Amino acid sequence: MKSRRPWVVGVSGASGTPYAAAVLRALLAAGESVDLVVSRASRLTLLDETGIAYRDAHWRDDLRQWLARGADGKPDTFDVDVADVRHWAAGDLAAGPSSGSYPVKGMLVVPASTACVAGVALGLSKDLLQRAASVTLKERRPLVVAVRETPLNGQTLRHLVTLDEAGAVVLPASPAFYAGATHIQDLVDFVAGRVLDAAGVPHRLYRRWEGELGGGSAGG
Repeated sequence: MKSRRPWVVGVSGASGTPYAAAVLRALLAAGESVDLVVSRASRLTLLDETGIAYRDAHWRDDLRQWLARGADGKPDTFDVDVADVRHWAAGDLAAGPSSGSYPVKGMLVVPASTACVAGVALGLSKDLLQRAASVTLKERRPLVVAVRETPLNGQTLRHLVTLDEAGAVVLPASPAFYAGATHIQDLVDFVAGRVLDAAGVPHRLYRRWEGELGGGSAGG
């Protein structure tokens, strides 16, 4: 049997849970396995942004409801099979992704709060999300950090430089308009697509620039 090598997806407490949902849907659509870590703070954000309570004991039903919701808040917009998602409690520091010997392809932190960025940059490992990100760096695996905050102060900028120097891809959650966005979901999908680009995962989330005006733009 083919061994399972998932992408770890960490969801921190920053605003932007639709970005995480779009990344998760696209990974599953691409046939990728996912190990999911939803921080305690992000559950409050998810509840505020969507009205969905994410619970460890009922995570599969809650995740299915979350991923079915569009960025505009409309329920049942997407039909998503979550069979290849494995949930790890945020406080479980004995979980698989806490060890470098646990086989994964890499980790995507979407969205990444400034507190999460600081914790990973400083190696605090105060919860499973931070620990898994630190393990990803030490094992030289791909780590994409989709920071979602504005403005950024000097301290956070220094933390982001630290992550960049450690080998992470620092990817601000900055939607672009050149791909012909006409809906909030298009803007969300652009950021999700850039996250997957950085991870090397194929997708069809946005229209790419092809060198002709009217078909995109040279911005990236």
